[in-house]
Amino acid sequence: MGEQPTKLTTMMEPHVTELERDIIKEILNIGLARAADSFAAIAKDKVMLKVPDIQVIEVKELLNLVARYEDTHVIIQSDIKGDFNGATLMLFSEEHIVRLSEVCLSMIDVQKGELSVMQESLLLEISNIITGALVTQLANILKANIYGSPPKAPKNHIADSLKDILVQHPLFQPMVFTVITQFTHNYKKVELPLLLFFDTNTLLKVLDIIRTFTVNKNPLIDDEH
Repeated sequence: MGEQPTKLTTMMEPHVTELERDIIKEILNIGLARAADSFAAIAKDKVMLKVPDIQVIEVKELLNLVARYEDTHVIIQSDIKGDFNGATLMLFSEEHIVRLSEVCLSMIDVQKGELSVMQESLLLEISNIITGALVTQLANILKANIYGSPPKAPKNHIADSLKDILVQHPLFQPMVFTVITQFTHNYKKVELPLLLFFDTNTLLKVLDIIRTFTVNKNPLIDDEH
């Protein structure tokens, strides 16, 4: 199967407790569960998701990580805007694209190389579904006004595409979640690396919300979610 995101050194700031990390993971898992249901309808099979890792890394390290995929993967970017500032990157290898084309588009003898219009549309739709589900759940649970912009396939270097989040805020360390989405079709598995990251201001906002609910002993995530 394709490459997985390189394991990064965890650099969570000391004031982020294990409980807070667990709460953030659970919020993401709720969003990913909704995304899996929607993705399964396209994939025509069961979709499984791996629990995300939560890491804080330096901007340079993030850009170096993504740059390593630029020559071998198609990168689909969706920006997250509103009260929160962030983005998702889905990384599709040629092997992933071939398998997805066979499963989701019923294509036969798929050739590797330049994407067809249908194939690019499929990748954009997959990113749109997964990012949309995550954003909707984050908005509902954290009572935040956030939305995802339409996904795009950057034609230039990814650093240029991410400059609104990275370059214009050079002092922050983005909060990065690495997620492996996986679906099985005819007993074959396809893994789709996903990077989700927010700037430091967003991290602080999320922590404030979590701590407010914790102090007041109100359930941030209730049974209806």
